[in-house]
Amino acid sequence: MLKGKKIALAVCGSIAAYKSAELVRLLVKAGADVRVLMTNDATQFITALTLSTLSKKPVLNALVDEQSWNSHVELGLWADVYLIAPASANTIAKLANGLCDNLVTATYLSARCPVFVAPAMDLDMWQHPSTKRNVHRLIDDGVNLIDVENGELASGLVGPGRMAEPQNIVTALEKFLAKKTAVKKKLTGINALVSAGPTREYIDPVRYISNESTGKMGIAIAEALANLGANVELVLGPVNQTVSHQGITVTNVETAAEMHDALMQRFPQSDVTVMCAAVADFTPTESQSQKIKKQNAGLVLELKPTVDILAEMGAAKKANQIVVGFALETHDERKFAQEKLEKKNLDFIVLNSLRDAGAGFGHDTNKITIFNRQSDAYELPLLSKSEAAQKLVEHVAAALPQPHNV
Repeated sequence: MLKGKKIALAVCGSIAAYKSAELVRLLVKAGADVRVLMTNDATQFITALTLSTLSKKPVLNALVDEQSWNSHVELGLWADVYLIAPASANTIAKLANGLCDNLVTATYLSARCPVFVAPAMDLDMWQHPSTKRNVHRLIDDGVNLIDVENGELASGLVGPGRMAEPQNIVTALEKFLAKKTAVKKKLTGINALVSAGPTREYIDPVRYISNESTGKMGIAIAEALANLGANVELVLGPVNQTVSHQGITVTNVETAAEMHDALMQRFPQSDVTVMCAAVADFTPTESQSQKIKKQNAGLVLELKPTVDILAEMGAAKKANQIVVGFALETHDERKFAQEKLEKKNLDFIVLNSLRDAGAGFGHDTNKITIFNRQSDAYELPLLSKSEAAQKLVEHVAAALPQPHNV
């Protein structure tokens, strides 16, 4: 499963760095193309010459050396997997907080591939609240943790903190890549349509009605679908997020009317549609062509309803199409979500509650409950938006006819 895979291996300052020689040997033996990065501290524990000999490639230690600039961006784009082993407490802290002062951390910030971290440190360091907090933050950011193992440590203490054995790390990578390869085929040939972000309803050329949607959840759903092999069309409102997944085609819109037109043009060809956008319910009856000047008498703004895109989809959908809606509520959440599911003829409704800490607009996490047509409720704990999106997509994929269900 590792044959032909490009693996960037970062080695950090830890006594466990001696294990990286065996790790490189096993990766190369399995057919992987390995490029080794080292922090300065790592070179105190194992030489670059050793790792270069085993990997059959020069070892990179700095962003700039005597000969050239070692592009962290190129490394991040090149790798199929970015593995940091051993990952010291210091490096974990830097990764968790976005610090970028060496080639290892800079490559992490540029990596578009799955990232694995195999920590190695002493017992008290591993159990310290700050380390736990940093590890949890990395997991929330989508980093894969290869957990520490128990045993005798360099200090003489016995307990958790040892870096996983090289063979166990290789096995973890093989299992992940095998699962990814198998799952990726599940939605091959499926056309998916996703909406994300807010809309802007203009009062005049400089003022508009909108909401605080960042588009993070919808983009995460689009990425989860694309990772499963689907052809994804993402209709995206005005957000500050970027979308780089090669399996996603983005159409940028601004108003509810523009979002309606873009979605309905693509809807007939869609097998799965996920309406995550926070589309405005109302728009000004009349938008002024020039900026409205301030008046002491005040301003009365007349609004009219926007087109209900989700209801239009529900009415038009065919038997082989799946439509998923979102409900963001502040009270009577389950009642309103289930009513929306029935009224708009949806297959699933995803409930967000603004009363749940860490959920809703602006957060990197979300807490959702998924309802199906049978009123079954699948309630998820607080997860990163990418994890929540993956769970939702698994539900949707399972509802597809064979052979696409998972």
